[in-house]
Amino acid sequence: MIIHPADNVEIRDDGHKYARCNIACGGKVIKYGMSIGTASCNISCGEHVHTHNCRTALDGLLEYSYEPDFKVPAINCNRTFKGFRRADGRAAVRNDIWVIPTVACVNKLARKLADFAGGVALEHPYGCSQLGEDHETTANVLAALAHNPNAGGVLIVALGCENNTLESFKQRLKDYSKLNIEFLLAQDAGDEYAEGMKLIGKLQANCVKERVDIPVSELKIGLKCGGSDGFSGLTANPLCGRFSDWLVCQGGTTVLTEVPEMFGAETLLFNRCIDKNIFDKAVKMVNDFKSYYARHNQVIYENPSPGNKAGGITTLEDKSLGCVQKGGSSPVMDVLAYGEQLQTPGLNLLSGPGNDPIAATALAAAGCHLMLFTTGRGTPYGSVIPTVKVATNTTLAQKKSNWIDYDAMQNPDTEQFAEYILQVASGEILTANEKNLYREIAIFKSGVTL
Repeated sequence: MIIHPADNVEIRDDGHKYARCNIACGGKVIKYGMSIGTASCNISCGEHVHTHNCRTALDGLLEYSYEPDFKVPAINCNRTFKGFRRADGRAAVRNDIWVIPTVACVNKLARKLADFAGGVALEHPYGCSQLGEDHETTANVLAALAHNPNAGGVLIVALGCENNTLESFKQRLKDYSKLNIEFLLAQDAGDEYAEGMKLIGKLQANCVKERVDIPVSELKIGLKCGGSDGFSGLTANPLCGRFSDWLVCQGGTTVLTEVPEMFGAETLLFNRCIDKNIFDKAVKMVNDFKSYYARHNQVIYENPSPGNKAGGITTLEDKSLGCVQKGGSSPVMDVLAYGEQLQTPGLNLLSGPGNDPIAATALAAAGCHLMLFTTGRGTPYGSVIPTVKVATNTTLAQKKSNWIDYDAMQNPDTEQFAEYILQVASGEILTANEKNLYREIAIFKSGVTL
């Protein structure tokens, strides 16, 4: 398979690259019509092109110029899904009880209460013994998660002696008067479990009960990949990109994250920024992440993973050029910091690492209703929001049908995929992670733990 006429490599059935012509040592290896690295030795026509003879050309911080290259789509919202309408007017696709511990010490209490309610416990290892930015990140992300519309009711469980105190946490929640939310301070309660069950009962009684017709324009969907292979940029990621464009044309919102997996393909996103201000935010997001690598004495191209390489991905540029296709071709309307919540319809960029649980948690904290998760290697992981696993190849979809929701290789039609997603949003289809009860979070950490 030849992806772009300018490519000097082709993709074969194993997902790996093979030279279409002789490539001299130091010459560019071209895939997707762009360089994915340079030849580290002479490569003969027909030869396998991979880590043994191709190396990254990425370096450190770069300067970029804004060269707009996008079309603003016409908005035509004529579709609906069956969702829940919250008291504050927001739309939701699920009606779960979320139990959020302010500190790890009450994780198991939160788990017991969530199990009692048939809900979700957002267990995590933090909330105390963190300093500065890490403490702020933990508290802000947990507060943002409490606002996710899929939580029909939220129980905040605090211990009583942690840094992330209940009173300070309430302040981070800001205006929560319209949320269906209750608070439990474990050290003050005589029987904390009994008290928690009473509060769960109040939350359940106050939950919205019926689904109603909601315009598709109110859907917010995250875009994420994990365990990519040589077909990721050919099947699943382009399908998600076409869906993203479809949803944006409906007035909806999509969110692309995993900044390190934009390295080498970032200009494709930068030139689609709606204006110079958004361009500057996007450049800062990328260069800040590169600086984060440098502070820890790590090279920016320490990727792809062993599984990626086994699947045919050679360099970070190779991976990134496939990954960014999840964002389709729509203009970039906003750029969000890690833990920040969505404000602007259309395609958004969200700062976050490539790590699956951390990036997925950032999407949930941003307010996404569900997430499209493309994979060529397979994973059982699931976020606290419905996680639609989109397989890049049919072999994986058939072998791990208990993990995978959709086969992009076998079913590449955009309209068919959109119908499937609307069925998930309407609660007609539960995702594999929901059926398996695999629902978890992880929070970004960069500093000292006491």
